[in-house]
Amino acid sequence: MTKLGFTTRQVHSDRMLNTPEHGGVHSSTSNSVLFEFKDAQGIIDAFQGKRAAHVYSRSSSPSVAALQNMLNDLEGGVGTLCYSTGMAAISSTLFALLKSGDHLIVSQYLFGNTRSFFETIKDFGVQVTYADVTDIQQVKEAYRPNTKGVYTETVANPVTQVADLHAIGQFCEEKHMLFMVDNTMTPPPVFYAKDVKASLVFCSLTKYIAGHGNVLGGAVVDTGNFDWTKFDNLKPAYQVADTAQWGITQIKKKGLRDLGATLAPQSASAIALGMETLALRLSRSQHNAMQLATFLDNHPRVSKVFYPGLADHPQHFMAREYLHGGYGAILSFDLIEGADPVAFLNEMKLVICATHLGDNRTLALPVAPTIYFENTAEEREIMGISDTMLRISVGIEDTQDLIEDFEAALNTI
Repeated sequence: MTKLGFTTRQVHSDRMLNTPEHGGVHSSTSNSVLFEFKDAQGIIDAFQGKRAAHVYSRSSSPSVAALQNMLNDLEGGVGTLCYSTGMAAISSTLFALLKSGDHLIVSQYLFGNTRSFFETIKDFGVQVTYADVTDIQQVKEAYRPNTKGVYTETVANPVTQVADLHAIGQFCEEKHMLFMVDNTMTPPPVFYAKDVKASLVFCSLTKYIAGHGNVLGGAVVDTGNFDWTKFDNLKPAYQVADTAQWGITQIKKKGLRDLGATLAPQSASAIALGMETLALRLSRSQHNAMQLATFLDNHPRVSKVFYPGLADHPQHFMAREYLHGGYGAILSFDLIEGADPVAFLNEMKLVICATHLGDNRTLALPVAPTIYFENTAEEREIMGISDTMLRISVGIEDTQDLIEDFEAALNTI
C-alpha cells in the first residue's frame, strides 16, 4: 500500500490489510473473551509461541489485531501493540523493558501525567535525568554507562518545545540506546518518527488517531530501527527466531499480558474508523491553529504565543525540518499580566473548557492550576509554564468563528 496516497491508504487500510469477513470494508467487532481449539495441541503450541493464535482476549483479539496491523502500517513498524490508554502503553512498555538500576534521559518538558509516571518508576529503582531535549549537548551530558534510552515527545505539551529529534536519534544509535518518541501530537502524515531513528513510537490513540473524543486507547510501535540483540534486559524465553521481534515479544508478554491494560474490541473498532479521516482532520486543525496563533500573536491582551509555526518560536526551523504540512494543532498563550484565565475561559461561547487534545472541537484549559498543579512553581518555571497560560487544542471549526470567539473573550479582559 505504500505507493498510494496517505488518505487513500487510510480509507482502505482495514479492508486491504485485514481482509474482513464477508466482503466487509471494516473488520467486525469480536466480543469473545475465549477462543476454542478443536485440536488441544493447538492451544499448547499457541502458549509456547510455536504458532500464532488468539488464546485469551487480554493478550489479543481479532479486532485489536486488525487495528494493530493498521497502526503498524501507519508508522512503518515491525510490530505494534495496543492498550487501553496512552498512559497504559507507556507504563506497560517501560515496566516490561527496564529493571532497577537502569537510567533514562527524559525530556524536561514532558506532559504532566507522563512526567508523573517517570517520578513513579524512580520508586522502583529506575534512575531518571530530565534534560532539555531541544539541546543535544544537554542530552549528551546526561548520559551514563547504565543509560538505557532517551524518552521525548516530538512537540511538547503545552509549551510546544520541539526536540532535536535527528540529533538525539543519531546519539542513541551511536550508544546503542532506545530512542523512545511520543508522537501523539504529530502523528503521520505530519511526522514519521522512524525517519529520525526512533526505536519505539508511543501514541495516545484517544487523540488525533481516533479524533472524535469518544474512545480511549494507546499504542507502542517498534519501528525496527533498534538492534535488540544489544539490549541486555531481554528474557531468554522471548528471544524468538526473528531478532527484530525480541522487543515487541517481551513487551507483549511482560507488559500487555502481565499488567493487563487491554484495549477493548469495541474501542479498537471505533479507533480504526476514526483513522480513516486522520489526514483530513489534521490538515484542517493545523490550518486553524496557524490562523489562530497569528491572530493571538498580534493581540494586545496576549503577552506570548507558543506555536512552532510562528517565525519567532525558538525551534521554528527545526519544526520546519521535521514536520510536514503544518506545525501541529496544539498551541498555548499567556494572557497579559494580571489577567484571570478562569474569567477569560468563562466568556468563551464556542470553545469548550475541557482536558483533552486532538478533538474535532476546539478545547481550552488553564494550564498551571490543572494538569500541572502537582508541580512546584520552580518546576513549572523550568518547563516555561506561567500562571496565565492557556492551552488550546484547535479543532476543525470554521476559522473565522474561532477567531471571533477568542476576540470577544479577550475584549472582556
